[in-house]
Amino acid sequence: MADTPLSTYTAFRHFSLLARGELSTVAFAVKRTHETGPTQAVLIFEDATGRQIDLDLRGSDEDVLARHQSGAAEDKASAEPRGQGRSKLGVTAREVTLLPRQRDWLNAQSGGASGTLRRLVGEAMRKDAENGRSARNAAYCFMAAVAGNLPGFEETSRALFAGNRERFEVLLASWPEDVRTHTIQIAFGNKSTKVPIGPKAEVPLPFTRIHSRGMSRTARYVREVLEASS
Repeated sequence: MADTPLSTYTAFRHFSLLARGELSTVAFAVKRTHETGPTQAVLIFEDATGRQIDLDLRGSDEDVLARHQSGAAEDKASAEPRGQGRSKLGVTAREVTLLPRQRDWLNAQSGGASGTLRRLVGEAMRKDAENGRSARNAAYCFMAAVAGNLPGFEETSRALFAGNRERFEVLLASWPEDVRTHTIQIAFGNKSTKVPIGPKAEVPLPFTRIHSRGMSRTARYVREVLEASS
């Protein structure tokens, strides 16, 4: 089995890139910046999702580095009292609303209901990654947090979700260099071709549930499979 790639994180101070790399590297850079008296708040993002995260910068440099080393969070979680699910594997219990016929179909599958749901979600996540949807969502989350008030934000977002890289980069031209470069890197990486996308692309809602009208594409995919099998 191939090793799972290390997650990377990025810290921005206003419109300037402060640090990028493993979490411990970014945490150390942010701690040093805070110690020198920054004039603006620092925002830290998980590159894979574009979501903001918080850092615990208490203690010495060694404390901060150890606290944010890869695997430290998993070790901490495994030491906590275990509830439902298999927390050592990162599996936690959550409530899912299903119709009776969907529940019956799940229970009849090899591996049980939980295993089947994890497989369906995994397949949907792989499809999102393959067609670039996950990268676009991550880029949008970063843009909304850092560049939401910049000129042309809404039009730039439409170009992003249309997969129109050429138009996207034209609209980004007036944005600060670090913001522009990082946004393009998240959205398209090193690919030179346009990302395919369906005709009804939508800006992702901040919160979704499997039984809500505004459910995520992953949740919608899972429900469609269940309904088709009922």
